[in-house]
Amino acid sequence: MADFPGKVNTQTTSSEPQRSFGIMGMVDMDFIKSIPGMLLIAEIVVGLLVWALIASTSYSSSPAYGWVLFVSVTLWLLSIALFVVLLLRFYQRLPVVPWPLVLMVFYVVAAVLYVTAFLTNAATVPGRWSFWHGHLGASAFFAIVVTLLYGASSYFAYLDWRGQGQNAAASTVPV
Repeated sequence: MADFPGKVNTQTTSSEPQRSFGIMGMVDMDFIKSIPGMLLIAEIVVGLLVWALIASTSYSSSPAYGWVLFVSVTLWLLSIALFVVLLLRFYQRLPVVPWPLVLMVFYVVAAVLYVTAFLTNAATVPGRWSFWHGHLGASAFFAIVVTLLYGASSYFAYLDWRGQGQNAAASTVPV
């Protein structure tokens, strides 16, 4: 018993704060693995396909494609900016902004704008005789896919917005 030390240090962590160096310390890897993160990545990729397919044609022959290009390029750029904000956690630096509401409004507006872009695109696809029929038809297909993606993101953003500020006890109490 004499060999037992009088004082035992039970500290298991270092007293110095852990620091992350480089950009990997700022990246929210859990966001990429989440359903909203995967939807946002898919929206960026499919949105790129929409405007790239139209831009590779002689879209100036139909003025309606100007609207489709405007919607697809604008939402593609805004989605990239939103991805960077969410991935690098910039939203934590602006706590006064109601981010769940901002995300829900963005996704709903994006879905509505893409519905109009899809309808415009699908209505103006030329007949099979046109050289660009395949490109413009594919862009209409991808426009409806990205519309559905924005719709799914709207749903998840709505769930996040509706659930903000509630705890388990408040949500289970009957009214």
